[in-house]
Amino acid sequence: MNLKPLFEPRTMAVFGVSASNYRHPANEIFNKNMLRYPVSVYGVNPRGGTINSQPIHRSISEVPEQIDLAVIAVRADLVPEVMTECIKAKVRSAVVISGGFTEVGRRDLQERIVAIAKEAAFPFVGPNCLGSYVPSRVDTFFLPGERMVNPVVGKVSFVSQSGGILVDQMIKFTNEGVGLAKAISIGNKALLGELDFLDYFATDPATKVIAFYIEGFGGNEGREFVLKAEKCGKPVVVLKSGKSPGGSKAVSSHTASLAGDYASFSAVLSQYNIVEAANELELVSFCESLSTYAKPIEGRVGIVTVSGGHGAIAVDACTARGLLVPGLPENIREDLRKNLSPSVQDIAALTNPVDLTGSGIDEDFVATVKSFCAMDDIDCVLALLLPYIPGITSDLGAKLGGIARQSGTPLIAYVPNVEKYAMLIEGFTLNGSPVAHSIEGAVLMVDALRRNRL
Repeated sequence: MNLKPLFEPRTMAVFGVSASNYRHPANEIFNKNMLRYPVSVYGVNPRGGTINSQPIHRSISEVPEQIDLAVIAVRADLVPEVMTECIKAKVRSAVVISGGFTEVGRRDLQERIVAIAKEAAFPFVGPNCLGSYVPSRVDTFFLPGERMVNPVVGKVSFVSQSGGILVDQMIKFTNEGVGLAKAISIGNKALLGELDFLDYFATDPATKVIAFYIEGFGGNEGREFVLKAEKCGKPVVVLKSGKSPGGSKAVSSHTASLAGDYASFSAVLSQYNIVEAANELELVSFCESLSTYAKPIEGRVGIVTVSGGHGAIAVDACTARGLLVPGLPENIREDLRKNLSPSVQDIAALTNPVDLTGSGIDEDFVATVKSFCAMDDIDCVLALLLPYIPGITSDLGAKLGGIARQSGTPLIAYVPNVEKYAMLIEGFTLNGSPVAHSIEGAVLMVDALRRNRL
């Protein structure tokens, strides 16, 4: 099945729009795409009328163009009829927003629409989902546009059974500056599921990292997913729910998924070099670092800071995750001390972490990072920056990011997330160095590079 129309439609038909209920979910989808996205949108409802000064067509047969993507937001019992009409009109794909299927015990109704689609090789997502989102391209979410938080265009594609989790992650991606390539909420995944989108994103040139929020699999799907993920050639990050008996029960009532044996699934993910995120914080951090650095590391970290306390916290976090913080040989320490500014030469702690103290300046960071990047025993640099230190300028991010880019050594920075530090942060990101807004987040990024063995 061709899944491209789900993400790159030129034309869209929204079924269920209302001439009288402005806040109807279908109306939200219609209005957003008509006003904000480069897609021709048509409303369909047997009652007719107008929406946003546009005519509502009484059937898909009245629409003057062939439709790439149908968004179906009608009562569950009407979905089979609408899907049949779409197939007759040669619509290329569909998102079924409507709920009221297997998740509420209507397995017969869900099996009916699957049978209709399979017979016609008609790709659809859902039911009981939000559908597809591509920055600046398409948005089938029934959420008001003014309440949406839209990530910048990036390299991560995200597949989620839960629409709510997907939207929350989009907010977190935005807050952390993580770019999104494509996103899809699959709901009950009656026809298309994780395996289908894993295959699609594995060959999608815009996607560098594939992230999944998974509630459960059908029979033998978990094994096939793991085998495909290992061979897809791109980092795969998984956040799994249903880990506890209570969580498993909640999963079943949400999308009628079988959560399965979490401990076994988690062990298999590790065995096949798939990066599992324990929580949403890890998911965001892992996606950010893996979308920036593709080369795996052993996890030998060089840390530079102007605060001994920050350095100690970073060492503890590294140790807890099995990352190494090797000491610096005496000859490296001597050479580094010669390259430091006179104000810190005699007071800086040149072990690892390197503590430049509050008297440190840009050039001291530059000298330290150059030393780390030249060491065989260091394969990742962690720069803990406190922009309120007098000697640090807004140019430091660009200076350190440039050094890392030229050397090929991954560099990850910690900078507090405050608007006045935006220029410093931008200097890193423009040079391809990810920035975390907590020490733990920065260490998580390092850990992702170590755990990704693809």
